[in-house]
Amino acid sequence: MSIEILMPALSPTMEEGTLARWHVKEGDVVESGMVLAEIETDKATMEVEAVDEGTVGKILVEDGTEGVKVNAVIAILLEEGETEISAPAEGGGSGSAAGGDEGGASKASEEAAKPKPAASAPSAGKPGISPASGGEKETSDRIKASPLAKRIAADKGLDLKTIDGSGPYGRIVKRDVENAQPSQAAAPSASEAPSASEAPAAKPVDMEDPLKAYGIARDRYELEKADGITKISAKRLSESFRDIPHFPLTVDCRIDALMDFRKRVNAAAEKDGDKVSVNDILIKASGLALKKVPAANSSWIEGGMIARHKHADVSMAVAIEGGLITPIITDADQKGLVEISRQSKDLAARARDRKLKPEEFQGGTFSLSNLGMFGIDSFASIINPPQGMILSVGAGEQRPVVKDGALAIAMVMTVTLTCDHRVVDGATGAKWLQAFKTYVEDPMTMLM
Repeated sequence: MSIEILMPALSPTMEEGTLARWHVKEGDVVESGMVLAEIETDKATMEVEAVDEGTVGKILVEDGTEGVKVNAVIAILLEEGETEISAPAEGGGSGSAAGGDEGGASKASEEAAKPKPAASAPSAGKPGISPASGGEKETSDRIKASPLAKRIAADKGLDLKTIDGSGPYGRIVKRDVENAQPSQAAAPSASEAPSASEAPAAKPVDMEDPLKAYGIARDRYELEKADGITKISAKRLSESFRDIPHFPLTVDCRIDALMDFRKRVNAAAEKDGDKVSVNDILIKASGLALKKVPAANSSWIEGGMIARHKHADVSMAVAIEGGLITPIITDADQKGLVEISRQSKDLAARARDRKLKPEEFQGGTFSLSNLGMFGIDSFASIINPPQGMILSVGAGEQRPVVKDGALAIAMVMTVTLTCDHRVVDGATGAKWLQAFKTYVEDPMTMLM
């Protein structure tokens, strides 16, 4: 009977990958241990070796195909003496080629009475796989289930022994545990009972006494209903911190030249009643750095797309009663410091009065949060989706520095750039910080 070569799971959390390259072609004779293909995941490229022998009868997934589901049939291997693909395997192949669900095989192959051995496995190997047979040899106390299915079952408290597998060879896959009913939850034995340190299962919150479960008496606190902005902010930031791979980059900027530059700008602007703040200069520097390093001015789009922004629209965090809001200085790189100063003051005032229009606080491409006025030395902010970066600015203070080989005193400000690693990697973030630091430490370059 023909043998299905399946897309392997190269990590416990892998759900799909890219079939980067085949090392064999149809008609090639395959031996155990031969490299069949290269699979790309989000972290690495790994080789897949054959664990059985035969002839490549049909390749169902071509080189460079993205989003191939784990356990999808990617090729058919003919056993010795076979010249045509047998019906069950052929059905499985057609199901995979059509882009089926996680199992990848059609109902015909999933419901086949006889289990078929898997013909591929990651090079690192798996316990319980016998190269001689090419399939997973399950002992009586081991359940056939994908790593992802096991993890979901554990999270949902389901007993895998009570779930019927619909994947190849009766393997329990993602859809099986997702469709499992609560009645299939395991009744833990004494040895499996959760320890006292484990968190209790989530229960509906009693809004009359919401902290009762934590041992806090109702008369020791007051409840306050969050307003719309606070609830939206809480939801969006929770999703951001949970779903976006944050990483911070921190650098110190000497700002003596910036402070002197600000004095000269304000001396010229005071006749019109304008006064430029340090934050206004940082907004301008941020916009110019986004233009200088355009790869950093990006957003991740679910589905595998990246938006490259054409404009440097800087959102500035403004504290308001009950939370914060981020009004936007559009085209910050193109505006003068006085114009940025006027616009930022107007936006901040109307933000505190809750009079901003939606387009004035939605749609920025980058955010800047400054807590220096509160004496905070350094901090890292949560990214504001769908933006790819946010800059956190600490207080400027006198610090000892080495200047021309001698110890000196300088005004130093620490900034931390938090990046979305899906669109801004470490090198790109570092280039942006270099550009930003140059503008801050030599403000005259902003006018060039």
